[in-house]
Amino acid sequence: MTRFMTLDFTDGDRPALLGRVVEMARGPYAYVVTPNVDHVIKLMDGRVGADVYQGADLKICDSRILSHLARLRGKRLSVYPGSDMTADLLASKAARELTIAVFGPDREAFDDLVARYPQARLVFLDAPMLVPDTPVWTAAVRAAAEAEWDVLLACVSFPKQERFAHALRLAGRQHGVTLCVGASVDFLTGRQQRAPEVFQRLSLEWLHRLLSQPRRMFRRYVIEGPAILGWFVKTEVLGQTR
Repeated sequence: MTRFMTLDFTDGDRPALLGRVVEMARGPYAYVVTPNVDHVIKLMDGRVGADVYQGADLKICDSRILSHLARLRGKRLSVYPGSDMTADLLASKAARELTIAVFGPDREAFDDLVARYPQARLVFLDAPMLVPDTPVWTAAVRAAAEAEWDVLLACVSFPKQERFAHALRLAGRQHGVTLCVGASVDFLTGRQQRAPEVFQRLSLEWLHRLLSQPRRMFRRYVIEGPAILGWFVKTEVLGQTR
């Protein structure tokens, strides 16, 4: 485990991390978060409750930018993007043995996912327009807590998916693991395009997304994103927690 910017990131190569997820799917309820730069900024400035992230059983780095910053402090973060983890899980032998629920994408996207991974035991969970702490939210949490699944792919955007995963624990979910994996299903079904491999190797996935969706991503990457440097100095250089 590597502590970086107040978070305890899980160490290990991709097969080892996937193995831990599969093991958790067969045990008491747990959930996995995949922090990236945007997530850490919102955690640091209080837009995401610390209890939600502290409650996660695994924190797996989703950002090569965070990994590069950690290296400046002599630390190593194992990078395993949520989209890659989801694809690896669905293609694995475990996908034929575990029941994997998909929460977030619509029925058409779910059907496309089933066609792409016919060997996986996939089930659909309806995800209404969620507003935390409303009757609709409470009903969705209760329905998911009572459903039959070993793995729940929570794909309802940050930070709702993390809050939802945390709420399942509070609701008394007994077993299985929730993976907070954002747009993973959209990438796997072609609804969104991931950055080409060259962009990924150069840690420029953010630039590809900005160029692909400038109106949607401008604020995230151009206005808010640079704040990570200030939080890095504050937490890692000056040693302040917030």
